[in-house]
Amino acid sequence: MSESPFKTFFDTLWFSHFVEPIDKIPLSTESLTQELRRRYYEWDYLNVYDLINFIAQQEHTSFNKEEFIESCNVVLKKELSGYRFIQDSLTPIINDQEILEVEKAISDSIDNNLTGVRMHLTDALHKLSDRKKPDFRNSIKESISAVESLCQKITCDNSAELSKALKKIGDKIAIHSALQQGFIKIYGWTSDGDGIRHAMMDEPNLDQEDALYMLVSCSSFINYLIRKSQKADISLN
Repeated sequence: MSESPFKTFFDTLWFSHFVEPIDKIPLSTESLTQELRRRYYEWDYLNVYDLINFIAQQEHTSFNKEEFIESCNVVLKKELSGYRFIQDSLTPIINDQEILEVEKAISDSIDNNLTGVRMHLTDALHKLSDRKKPDFRNSIKESISAVESLCQKITCDNSAELSKALKKIGDKIAIHSALQQGFIKIYGWTSDGDGIRHAMMDEPNLDQEDALYMLVSCSSFINYLIRKSQKADISLN
């Protein structure tokens, strides 16, 4: 294994994912393959998902990460799995159109140098996708914070909380009042007027469906606002 282009990857896999000493890695490629095969067929599906999720989140020089993720999604869809990759996170299933909305929001935030939007959406995705300890409450907060970050960019007011920013945006972009009020009310669910956590966010029954809904809805609204801003010649940089 010492000359293998995969050595760094397997060192990381053993130490960071298996949490075992690197000097316990089998020395030959054949014995390593047998050991991985043995573990794989003894695991339940969640262990397998954790492995492929770990692989997708590593930066590889030995193989194409995007092709790996695409191949996994083909198999996951074929086998009617409850998960799909969005970016590099294995996420509870949502339909193909919703996946595209989330991916587009992250991609467009990168293209437009919207660092805050990208970071909040990525954090929301990771908190939702953690199969061992999902954090639905904070995933919801990160999703709505991504919308707030974009609205602050559009209004050139980095201190404006979402309801105030949306009202100011109405002076620059034609947004239907019902849509505007809808997101103001959603924001009211996640925080009070000072941006402090609302009592509803302390409810114990927040679950995966709540976090998924917020991630997809906020991503769609971000895509909508970016397109509207571009049509109105509003710079987002």
